Amino acid sequence: MTRRLGLAFLVVAAIAALGAPLLAPHAIDDQFSGLLNAPPTVVHLRDDAGRWRAPFIYPWTRVNQLEQRYEPDRSAPVTLIWFAERHLVRSADEVRAPLLLLGADSYGRDVFSRLLFGARISLGLSMLGAVGAMIIGALVGGIAGFVGGAVDGVLMRASDFVLVLPAMYVALALRSVMPLVLASHTVFFLLTGIFAIVGAPFVSRGVRAIVRTERRLDYAVAAASLGAGHLRLLARHLLPAARGFIVVELTMLVPAFIVAEATLSYVGLGFPEPVASWGTMLQDASNIRAFADFPWLLSPAAAMFLVVLGLNLVMQGRPEGLRYERRM
Repeated sequence: MTRRLGLAFLVVAAIAALGAPLLAPHAIDDQFSGLLNAPPTVVHLRDDAGRWRAPFIYPWTRVNQLEQRYEPDRSAPVTLIWFAERHLVRSADEVRAPLLLLGADSYGRDVFSRLLFGARISLGLSMLGAVGAMIIGALVGGIAGFVGGAVDGVLMRASDFVLVLPAMYVALALRSVMPLVLASHTVFFLLTGIFAIVGAPFVSRGVRAIVRTERRLDYAVAAASLGAGHLRLLARHLLPAARGFIVVELTMLVPAFIVAEATLSYVGLGFPEPVASWGTMLQDASNIRAFADFPWLLSPAAAMFLVVLGLNLVMQGRPEGLRYERRM
């Protein structure tokens, strides 16, 4: 049951990220100047007279500009239209009553649309960083465990140096030495590289231990005696034995990198405005008032929590993944 729940969270996150252009009612930089910090739009199926009708919304009317309080204008319902302008659903009157399923931020931008597009950046960056860490760590750990000697010592001391430092501080230090203002695609690949470097030692040490153990077993000795070269022996026989360990590390690195990207963007070292990532969106929720008056601005934090929870629930249902696969 827990695995299914976790898998459901991950499937929803994947659909949201992949289907963002269709599911999002607006672009990430669309602004509605009259709806700063507007609350979420409620979709209705029954009007005030109790009659059922097609889904519709009421426009927000600002009743207090200083406190940014809004009330629905029930005298002018606006219907929703489906599959219009390459969007799944939109308001029939985007100027007067835009569809804001998770409200608006302090710039009047649709939080729901930015959350979906932010998932593409945050989840994509975390996945690529984790895959990069897996590849680098598997190569370093495999070579260290297979060759041994001085090569093993040098590679493991380098891994130890990264491991003894808090990963978040290493990422902050590496990013802070770079130019502060960079293009969004440059930031994406830069953070991917940083995350891969920071996460690789966690993979390399485990892979090294598995390879050192496996190369002494009968099947590895037999493969070598039958003429298998070093590269074939390592790639075809030894590294596949570490698949279970690598998968577990991958699922642990992804949530760590999601939080790391959010932290870097939150402190201004990640993606610049108006790029939507879960970290940049949380900058709007950095004051105490947001918790009390504009809780919808915390939706990126809720999305991060559900994705991390989903990964943990999926892994809890697979304890056998904690053991590496031994070939006999």
